[in-house]
Amino acid sequence: MRSPSEVGAEAVPLVRPLPADTFCPQSRRRFVLIAAILASALGFIDGSILAIATPAIRVDLGASFAETQWISNAYALTLSALILVGGAAGDLFGVRHAFVAGIALFIAASLACAVAPDPPMLIAFRAIQGIGAAIMVPGSLAIIAKAYPKKERGRAIGIWAAASALTTALGPVLGGVVLSAFGDGMWRVIFAVNLPLGLVSIYLLLAKVPADAPTEKRSLDLGGAALATLAFGALAYGLTSMSAEGEEQMSGPSIAAGAVLLIVFIVFERRQREPMIDLSLFRVGAFAGANVATFFLYFALSANLFYLPMLLIAGWGLRAAEVGFIFLPLSVLIALLSGPVGQWSDRIGPRFPIASGSLVVAVAFAGLASLAYAGIHSFWWGVFPLMALMGLGMALVVSPLSTAVMTAVEDKDTGAASGINNAVSRIGGLIAVAAMGSLAAWVYAAALNSGAASGIPGFGEPAPDVDAARLAASDAAFAAVALVTALLCLLSAIVAWTTVSGERLPWPRGSGAPQR
Repeated sequence: MRSPSEVGAEAVPLVRPLPADTFCPQSRRRFVLIAAILASALGFIDGSILAIATPAIRVDLGASFAETQWISNAYALTLSALILVGGAAGDLFGVRHAFVAGIALFIAASLACAVAPDPPMLIAFRAIQGIGAAIMVPGSLAIIAKAYPKKERGRAIGIWAAASALTTALGPVLGGVVLSAFGDGMWRVIFAVNLPLGLVSIYLLLAKVPADAPTEKRSLDLGGAALATLAFGALAYGLTSMSAEGEEQMSGPSIAAGAVLLIVFIVFERRQREPMIDLSLFRVGAFAGANVATFFLYFALSANLFYLPMLLIAGWGLRAAEVGFIFLPLSVLIALLSGPVGQWSDRIGPRFPIASGSLVVAVAFAGLASLAYAGIHSFWWGVFPLMALMGLGMALVVSPLSTAVMTAVEDKDTGAASGINNAVSRIGGLIAVAAMGSLAAWVYAAALNSGAASGIPGFGEPAPDVDAARLAASDAAFAAVALVTALLCLLSAIVAWTTVSGERLPWPRGSGAPQR
């Protein structure tokens, strides 16, 4: 899936250390790799194109602003809350069985999304799609790690990561071309295309790949998963309803309920014999700091990648085919630079790359805020270069951040640590879309009512018509979002600098440097 909030986070290993032997004969391993790449493409293409298609979905279905947020958040909620349980399902039932089940549920929900008649049904099907992704996402990398012996694993994961970056980069471009050429209703094809990809992947897994034996006899923490879903769902609903017409009175009670449920979840997890989240890991300062930095950074990234396409298409009037290129520099630079940056991080420690990369991202988002505030509507000479700068910053962060998380804990805890960090990045995206939507709505309303008509700097000259006033208000709303997220990236840099190790990392730590 990949939703915008998942850029870079997908490559965090969600697998426990595995033995050197493998269940899969050498002649069958290529089918494992092809199936994993196709399954990953399901979520990656689906999520990245969806960011471009959101304005078309809103127009075609007549969705309100709050419903538009929940089309993204329903998927992010179930994925972020259940991904650790999904990873454990592979241990309990076997990776191949769990992986196939996740793909099947994902494509079934995708078909339902493709025929959804209204926003509430689309939101419900997106939530089910997120459940499938919670099983499918960890399975794609886990089955590669389990099928390939250690000496071949790095190369296989590298091929998978390169293919993932390619689909993420090209998905929005192709989706934008389709939407521009055939109209808003073609957003349904984005979901329907998952069927052939998913069926081929399932066929390869069932017909060409032998079943693997479960690695652990453990229970699934379904109670913790349910509490996490309710807690983050209530928080997201409360934040979203702050700006939803007719639902403002539900904001306070929902946020309070979410906070209480979050406390209950923490207490519940502390008392579980096999919790889905090992909270004791947060006692390690470097691990806690890396996850705080992750939350701030992916909060900022998700907010901008959700609201920027909406501004460019619905506000500036750009074609979806043009806007699709904003994801290109992010994916390409992460794919090209993560390896060299990872080696650099190994030599000098992850602190400086994470802090400096976060600062670069902060500068890029501050630049976007400045463009919108000044009313400069230049895509290729304004927005695109700043997105390339943001991609450079994320490329500096992605690999060292994974390294910082993995090396902050003991070798036996690396699987749990990477899974927690992956979930944190997704939760950051979930909260970002909800919270920044309320901020954008408030600023938009204030600008529309007073700023655009009075010629306040940043809102343009006194508007001669309603369209100009709305454009100025849209610019002001996005400028507020971009400015807040720039400050969060600055906080991410500060947290990383004060908590993450600045020492050269002692590879190997028993199982080799983690792949990102």
